[in-house]
Amino acid sequence: MAAVEPAAPLPPTVQDVTPDVIASLRDFINTEIVRASIVNQNRKYAGMTESRIIELDDKWRAERKSDDQPLISATLTNPLSSYLTRVQAHNVGLYTEMFVMDANGLNVGQSNITSDYWQGDEAKFQKTYPAGPDAVFVDEPEFDDEMGIWRIQVNMAIADETGSQAIGAVTVELNLSELQRRQQMGTL
Repeated sequence: MAAVEPAAPLPPTVQDVTPDVIASLRDFINTEIVRASIVNQNRKYAGMTESRIIELDDKWRAERKSDDQPLISATLTNPLSSYLTRVQAHNVGLYTEMFVMDANGLNVGQSNITSDYWQGDEAKFQKTYPAGPDAVFVDEPEFDDEMGIWRIQVNMAIADETGSQAIGAVTVELNLSELQRRQQMGTL
């Protein structure tokens, strides 16, 4: 009798992002450094026109192809980006990317360089910030051929200190393969 091969693991689903996973993300997002950074940028960019937003986004995209990167450098070296980078590093492979957005959908801080500066025209922002302070949008899992892992973006509104009003949003991209491993081992 031939040995039976074990069944291939099923691809992850959005159900792998449990309420406990969401709560653990909120733990490091609901902090003073995150809220203060958003509030400061919301003040700085209050009343910004869409044409100015697009101008900044175009500048970001151009800087990605240039050695001169003042907007990217200013964002990646700010205290919020440093905080997010530390959180990502401390969680050893669980988070592949994270970035915080202001009320306009512009990046405030991030752990990695994003392809663009303005997220306001994307579902990650449109399904969270305008939906209220408790909004969560979990996108569909995607397989990363280069890394050989499943990834998923968890997007959440970020509330003010009272929890009553959204002031910005966050996207945390999870390594679903690592999340499943930790869930199976009971370490998450």
